[in-house]
Amino acid sequence: MDAQKKQKLLKGAVITGIINAVINGGIQYFFLKGNSSIPISVDSITNDTATVLGTAVMLAITLSMILTLVAYFGIKEKKAAFFPTTFLLALRHGFVTFGILTSLSVVWQKYVGTFEVSLVSALIIIGVIAGLVSGFVNYFTLKESVISEEQKM
Repeated sequence: MDAQKKQKLLKGAVITGIINAVINGGIQYFFLKGNSSIPISVDSITNDTATVLGTAVMLAITLSMILTLVAYFGIKEKKAAFFPTTFLLALRHGFVTFGILTSLSVVWQKYVGTFEVSLVSALIIIGVIAGLVSGFVNYFTLKESVISEEQKM
């Protein structure tokens, strides 16, 4: 893949990430608006408390899998077969997202503990996580699904 094509993919991924950060931060407002403060995490695997990282993990997993499919079906160039390539890519994105965010959540809880933030701060954190996941997923889906000129030969 040439530098110009990588630059175009990177620019598209950044735009996708920003758009998804704003949209998903806004959507989460309607789920969390009843809370004046929200813990980033709590010291329990099972709980009935809405937490920033708990919300972000589920949102990110869902986004990673859905956006893999959206990016794939939006490709107008010659692309790899959906099955098994993109199907497995969607699963991989979901598992990797789960692993990274869950690990970061556990490390946060271990070293920082339960820490509450305002609703606006919670929405910003969730939006940033959604944006980062969206950008990375978009970039890697397009990078791995578009068949380049070298692969066509």
